[in-house]
Amino acid sequence: MTLRITWRRALAALLGLAAAGLLFAWSGAFNVAASSGHWAITDWFLHWTMRNSVRTHAAFAAEKAPRDDLGLVSAAGHFKNSCAVCHGAPGVPPSPVMRAATPHAPDLSINAREWDDRQLFWILQHGVKFTGMPAWAAKDRPDEIRRMVAFVRRLPHMTPAQYRSLTEEAPAAPVAGVSDATLRSCTGCHGTDGRGRGADDVPVLGGQQPGYLLAALRGYASGDRQSAVMRQVAVTLSDAEMQALARHFAAMPGLRSRSPVQATAAARLVSQGIPGQELPACRSCHKPGGRAPVIEGQKAGYVASRLHHWQGEEVEVDARQSQATMPVIARRIPKEMIEPLAAYLEQGVARETD
Repeated sequence: MTLRITWRRALAALLGLAAAGLLFAWSGAFNVAASSGHWAITDWFLHWTMRNSVRTHAAFAAEKAPRDDLGLVSAAGHFKNSCAVCHGAPGVPPSPVMRAATPHAPDLSINAREWDDRQLFWILQHGVKFTGMPAWAAKDRPDEIRRMVAFVRRLPHMTPAQYRSLTEEAPAAPVAGVSDATLRSCTGCHGTDGRGRGADDVPVLGGQQPGYLLAALRGYASGDRQSAVMRQVAVTLSDAEMQALARHFAAMPGLRSRSPVQATAAARLVSQGIPGQELPACRSCHKPGGRAPVIEGQKAGYVASRLHHWQGEEVEVDARQSQATMPVIARRIPKEMIEPLAAYLEQGVARETD
């Protein structure tokens, strides 16, 4: 006797399988304990699915230039604060607690070789479901992700000494009300002198206005200011610690204005703006005692990268919102003026050299 397959029987079989699956899930017989691990075929299937998904989505959605090799200090600091506990780092093993997760985070000194830059960018930006890998915590900071791609790409060849040189700078003196560990997390990127350890991706804090630094820390902690790197640190601080750190770094020498040497287009932009393009003078907001940060004397690379970032944002900006002020203004600056403006602002300061 031959059993004839009809669409009714096929549908009934599928419904029966679905009912059996639901019954199995309802029974609780499936062991969800991380200590039980995965079956070998389950582990293979999940990782096979993940790799295919990453490659497909990265090919269509990742940035065309997903890597920035000039910002390793801030990326290394964020990796130390947020990632090393799971992935480990050169000379630093991952937490035994996190190694007991299923699946546990991969060793990036090996795993990073499996992906190209665009795939790494996509993973860092979006994270991976059903694992401990989160999405990037600041949605409008692809510049931070590009720097992290460059850092992760170096991990397979990075020595413990090189890792320490990127992430550690012991504070020269304690700060009242701030623990040594907290202060080290700040100086690891910003340096003991508040000048950012010579890295263009880290701004100069020394000589900045304490009120501005305090407002920035509060903004990062609340999420009103976007930065996965800074928010990870700021959310751990009490308001008293924020105030102490703001006073500490602001009291250091670093940003002190002097008269421009010559009248240039950049100088006119700083002092006069471009009225015909509704572009105000930089100094109308960025002046000592104002609410905006002091930028005369700031690193040219840092200023230029932020202006390029704001100009390149694809989201529509509502000028009525306070946090949209700089994107609106930056888009009115002629693109060819960004680098000269940044260089001029950096030169407009008498740096301490003794």
